[in-house]
Amino acid sequence: MPTAEKATVQDRFEALRTAAEAHQRACNPDHRPTIQIGLATCGIASGALETKAAFEEALAERGIAACIHTVGCVGHCYAEPVVVIDHPESGFPPIFYPQVTPGKAKMLTHLFLEEGDPRFEHLLGATIPNDLIPSVTDFARFNREARVVMAHCGRIDPGEIREYLAAGGYAALAQALQTPPEDIITTVATAGLRGRGGAGFPAARKWRLARSSPDPVRWVVCNADEGDPGAYMDRTLLESTPHQILEGIAICAYAVGSQRALVYVRAEYPLAVTTITSAIAQARAMGLLGADILGSGFNLEVEIFQGSGAFVCGEETALIRSVAGYRGMPHPRPPFPAEKGIDGHPTIINNVKTLAALPPIIGNGADWYRGMGTADSPGTAIFSVVGDVLHPGLVEIPMGTSLRTLIFDICGGIPNKKQFKAVQIGGPSGGCLPAEFLDTPIDFDSLQSAGAMMGSGGMVVMDEDTCMVDVARYFVDFTQKESCGKCTFCRIGTWHLLEILTRITRGEGREGDLETLETLAEDIKAGSLCGLGKTAPNPVLTTLRYFRDEYEAHIREKRCPACVCRPLTAFYIDLEKCARGCNVCEGCCPVEAVFITRQRKRAIDQEKCVKCGECLVACPPEYDAVRKVSPPGLAPVIARPPQDD
Repeated sequence: MPTAEKATVQDRFEALRTAAEAHQRACNPDHRPTIQIGLATCGIASGALETKAAFEEALAERGIAACIHTVGCVGHCYAEPVVVIDHPESGFPPIFYPQVTPGKAKMLTHLFLEEGDPRFEHLLGATIPNDLIPSVTDFARFNREARVVMAHCGRIDPGEIREYLAAGGYAALAQALQTPPEDIITTVATAGLRGRGGAGFPAARKWRLARSSPDPVRWVVCNADEGDPGAYMDRTLLESTPHQILEGIAICAYAVGSQRALVYVRAEYPLAVTTITSAIAQARAMGLLGADILGSGFNLEVEIFQGSGAFVCGEETALIRSVAGYRGMPHPRPPFPAEKGIDGHPTIINNVKTLAALPPIIGNGADWYRGMGTADSPGTAIFSVVGDVLHPGLVEIPMGTSLRTLIFDICGGIPNKKQFKAVQIGGPSGGCLPAEFLDTPIDFDSLQSAGAMMGSGGMVVMDEDTCMVDVARYFVDFTQKESCGKCTFCRIGTWHLLEILTRITRGEGREGDLETLETLAEDIKAGSLCGLGKTAPNPVLTTLRYFRDEYEAHIREKRCPACVCRPLTAFYIDLEKCARGCNVCEGCCPVEAVFITRQRKRAIDQEKCVKCGECLVACPPEYDAVRKVSPPGLAPVIARPPQDD
């Protein structure tokens, strides 16, 4: 590219950035207090909109001049609604407040913004190190992360492109547009970027295949069809940093020679759809998308396609089928989508996280990216850690971090003094790993060797009260319902897996069931076409491998070791601990199974009990009289007095 054209691209970008920085300075020229509120779906679900309204009302009532700055998800779901208050005149640094209810919002407005008292009992810490109060960076949940893809999450307003520009956004695109496309692909190859959708296929290898095609029409698809139970990484990125994703799409399209791009997002993510749609319009208005981007001569149109929420449409060929207007079903490969995809043209399909990693890679260089992670899995990984952990949420860590570090150090470990039992990683297609694998490094190859997989980043942590047979049944139930039905082994095989697992959890397991499960699981893996079918039996195989004793207890002893499967459990009241005069369990029982004994204590009628567990929850801790046992025969039988008949 001639030197003059290079200057034109850079000049146009610098003009945009300078204007954006000026806009940022003009937003708060007199350094008013700033109240930053996370308004992604997780925050809204926790009441962040009501918190924002409470701040607005309190500020108006008290005549306090302050700015309310809405941002995306900060990743700390356990702390939602999250508020960061920067009050320069108070002398305190910006402070991170968790679980800010409307009442707490009004209190902070009065006591902190008006009187300068930060209310130490309500804060989590300062957002920067200082000498006045502890900093959140002292906690592992903050300082053990390595935010690359999530660098802007919870910091900028996703609905304002100028905030992203002022924070350095689109600089990588401007840089890429002044670089030969082949060099961009080489940089991505040198960085070792592997697809974050689950398979871990090298991104640059796929790009080269499309780039070398003689077909002049090529597509780039951002795959945001996130369907794993408990996974919400892609949705959060779309809601929190949409311009970083668009910048990544533009870099990818420029590298492979595409002028058409598509964001495939499921319609059940309404906020993500709205946010990315608005971002496309803003970028287009500023000349960062559309025709002749930054005067480079490169054109790119980006569209939105709202999927119907079928799990199988996360698979590339099924996604292409869905875009064409048909029922999402996979087809055999080759040809690969990079050779023949949408409308028969070469199509690059990359996950949201893969594309969002491109701007930092181009901006900082391949060596910088390779400085994180492992030799074969460079960079970072984002997980939505849910289940039995103290601090669930989105976490971005360097590849190679151990499961133990992520679960216990960063996410706070298992609550209520329970023991760790297993972690299900990789979504419904992944596997369940027991405690002996806690020191396994988190990377594509190590997890696969252990019998699990990276997947798209869903991680469910389970404590000692989890029944692994029931967990396997749950995930097979999900994959069976999500099977597109094309392959007989997947369609019928998963149905039989589910039927056997359901029988076992009901206490109707038979000798030979475990061998049948193993044979059937292997047949489904071998006989299915797409990744969904091939990996659907993984939860069964890994739980059979690592928790076989639990299966055997269900089948041979009709016992659920975790006391989870209802037909195999029973509740009773320990009369030695039950207190006369206390009728909490009796009052909460929905089927009147709790009765008064001759000693004026309470007991449970096993014939009436539906095993809902309400009595166990309601029993005052000072008595702790309700017991849950398995098998049900362990519950002592107490006759109901005649007057209760």
